[in-house]
Amino acid sequence: MELLMVMCLLALFYVLSCLHKIVMRRRDHACYLLAYECYMPTNDMMLCTDSCVKIVTRNKNLGLEEFRFLLKTIVNSGIGEETYCPKNIIEGREDDATLVDELLEMDDIIFDTLDKLFAKFSAISPSQIDILVVNVSMFSPAPSLTSRIVNRYKMREDIKTFNLSGMGCSASLIAIDVVQNLFKSYKNVNAIVVSTESISPHWYCGKEKSMMLTNCLFRSGGCSMMFTNNRDLKHQAKLKLNHMVRMHTGSNDEAYNCCIQVEDESGYKGFRLTKYLVKAASQGFTMNLQVLLPKVLPLREILRYLVVSKLKSAKSQKLKADEGVGLNLKTGIEHFCIHPGGRAVIDGIGKSLGLSDYDVEPSRMALHRFGNTSAAGFWYALGYMEAKKRLKKGNIILMSGFGAGFKCNNIVWEVLKDLDDANVWKDCIDSYPPNTLVNPFVEKYRWIDDETLNFVRFDFSQAP
Repeated sequence: MELLMVMCLLALFYVLSCLHKIVMRRRDHACYLLAYECYMPTNDMMLCTDSCVKIVTRNKNLGLEEFRFLLKTIVNSGIGEETYCPKNIIEGREDDATLVDELLEMDDIIFDTLDKLFAKFSAISPSQIDILVVNVSMFSPAPSLTSRIVNRYKMREDIKTFNLSGMGCSASLIAIDVVQNLFKSYKNVNAIVVSTESISPHWYCGKEKSMMLTNCLFRSGGCSMMFTNNRDLKHQAKLKLNHMVRMHTGSNDEAYNCCIQVEDESGYKGFRLTKYLVKAASQGFTMNLQVLLPKVLPLREILRYLVVSKLKSAKSQKLKADEGVGLNLKTGIEHFCIHPGGRAVIDGIGKSLGLSDYDVEPSRMALHRFGNTSAAGFWYALGYMEAKKRLKKGNIILMSGFGAGFKCNNIVWEVLKDLDDANVWKDCIDSYPPNTLVNPFVEKYRWIDDETLNFVRFDFSQAP
């Protein structure tokens, strides 16, 4: 009897020991966002619609049809009058950017945001950074951008550095996934993620419409973020990473080619966006949410969805478009941070998820104020929420984005304390949202749609 009791106690001790190890392992896998800093360009880099038109009219390869397409896209893009672009483009050197231009563009963004980040969270110095991840899709110099950072801040010899390229607009979420996985192997470490894009040498100078869209949408921007898995710093953190799901549909040829860097027939390099992009995004997003939502939404909402779906299916095998039985994401998520890649993307995702204008406002305003800043766009939208004092302790945030390849990445954050840092929005947040997002130059350039001009050949190279 005593032997049986001892064996039972040993078995119980073994089970408790295993449970303790599992709990401690999960504790060590925590990923906390301590601080982030978005890039605010200088006023001499500002780009209004008139400035855009002047840049467009420098392209002597364009005819009236291409100008119509570009101007229509610009004034209907959802982008406002205070976005920014690299200095070489402002100066009229978009077709012959040098390596110096590229490096200066990266240094301005990266070092400005890192200087401010270390000043904002002074408890951790550059010498205390254990992991450094930089994502810039279109520029990969040698030595690497991480090496430039290590050299500038004299970081430790044993720092682990990673450069991500070609990952597209959701690259900052991929970089965070790299950090999260490294946190599983190293305890009490600190990490930096730098997310930006090189624009100065990638202005498309050809006339293929599917490749001209990037000129209308992409703008200068960037963000540096600081993370840790040190639980002693949890009380100082802003957000905790709860879930991340990544989907890659690149095995499908159409998805792979829907967003791709190529040369046109005239040899001009640019990014081609095909009509399949919307379908690829929809498919990737659906696959991603099927994995993510059961982890986020309460059981009662999932059961409600299943019951209602079953009842409606019993009544009709084919539901009408307006008889949706979709999940109510707001039962488990308070805030939605959609990548501000373009008005159509934001509106499309908002509609498919059943979101209100309030829900998509941060992404629309980030697009309006800063344009599509590629992988950094999430953080301008998050900054808007924080500047508006929307983020309260315990709130859940869903970040959703897409990238070339084709990739769909979603990440779920938990807000750890009430947040109210106005960051890059501090000088303009009181004027947002504006009364209207209609571009003020719609009327000014309406003349270009006049069909009576079709027989005319304009010399736009002399435009003011």
